[in-house]
Amino acid sequence: MRTIGNWLRKGWLVLAVAAVVIPLDQWTKTLVRQHIDKFSAIVPIPSLGEYFVFEHVENYGAAFGILQNQGGLFVIIAIIVIAVILFYVRHLPTDEWLVRGLLGLMLGGAVGNLIDRIQQGYVTDFVKVGIPGVYYWPNFNIADSAIVIGVIG
Repeated sequence: MRTIGNWLRKGWLVLAVAAVVIPLDQWTKTLVRQHIDKFSAIVPIPSLGEYFVFEHVENYGAAFGILQNQGGLFVIIAIIVIAVILFYVRHLPTDEWLVRGLLGLMLGGAVGNLIDRIQQGYVTDFVKVGIPGVYYWPNFNIADSAIVIGVIG
């Protein structure tokens, strides 16, 4: 029991941040699946026009659509990443608040996309940004954003 108490003392911020990211990610993906047809798009902020669009896509691969139809591999990788984060938190010095917050973002993102892969067999992506007729960044979601912010932060 003492080990759990020690972990919680160091890990509460990681869990708190993840506890915000996961439901926000799942809620937005559910809204997209319910209200935007697959491969259809809406413009959520008219003043941004086609520069910022919500487009419903199903991603069976990883970032940029690589390694399509390798869902089992991504489930295993996500579980390993989650385990490593949870293990690493215990070894952080107590004053590493920023690192804990960033780890919480990564944990929340990993769990959010893992839930999709287990429940849907794919990850729902919907945020599309770019320059119309020139280039669009590959679609992404809240979990992806949390992971990227956690990694580069």
